[in-house]
Amino acid sequence: MTGIDSTVLRVAGRPVGRYVIRPELPTRLSPRPYLHPVTTLAGTAVTELSPADHTHHLGVGVAVPDVEGHNFWGGRTYVRDQGPTELDNHGSQRHTAFQLRDPDGFVEELRWVAAPGELLRERRTVAATALTDTAWALDLTFSLTNVTREPLTIGSPATNGRPGAAYGGFFWRARKEETAADVFTAGTEGESEVHGRTADWIALAGSTWTLVFAGATEATRRDPWFVRTAEYPGVGSSLAHDARLPVPPGETVVRRIVTVVADGRLGRDDAAALVRKAVSP
Repeated sequence: MTGIDSTVLRVAGRPVGRYVIRPELPTRLSPRPYLHPVTTLAGTAVTELSPADHTHHLGVGVAVPDVEGHNFWGGRTYVRDQGPTELDNHGSQRHTAFQLRDPDGFVEELRWVAAPGELLRERRTVAATALTDTAWALDLTFSLTNVTREPLTIGSPATNGRPGAAYGGFFWRARKEETAADVFTAGTEGESEVHGRTADWIALAGSTWTLVFAGATEATRRDPWFVRTAEYPGVGSSLAHDARLPVPPGETVVRRIVTVVADGRLGRDDAAALVRKAVSP
């Protein structure tokens, strides 16, 4: 799976991620830009692209399974009282332009387009910042503006009747290993304790790497985390957890996630310290 255009993110001159701008993907995967591979400073890959278990998981990006009934996540759509269903309702995120494009980040304009036309206009800001000799931070902000004349709502399988599946928004499909990754916050650990709850930060630790995710705005911190470790390693935000998220005409939804990408397995104290450094003004 290749893209016809991409840009490489660098930290102090060292490549740490490739952003595919115009991916060549089938409609069923809801084509959209993504980051893959993303690596630690030592070069360990910490993302997966279109794995066999979920071919619509595309590294790191922004994906929403239900924008007024249109699928910008990929794969099947969860239909109330019917379950996961193959529908011809897939949208795509289309790169429009870069407002800024530097080695350590960019500001991008995108159009979210489905059968009725353009639904959302997005401004996406991505920055890569060095933290230590073994850790760096990926800072991603997305702003979604309703460009139609009608109210839009963002939903999830959870709001459509599937408990525990409130995914949609920022999503990171991590590297799958023989042993399931560990997940923990400042006060809890384990998928069942972390999934579906809010936390200042959440860490996902593999064999030789750790990812620490933090909401960097008040609105982002209110979103519960979507977490998987047993089935596959993935962490994301939940824009629509208990109810659909309304986006009136001309209004904008903004979220900012900062992710620490570290070599080695971090403990709570180190994870918290790196998050503080990553999100500090």
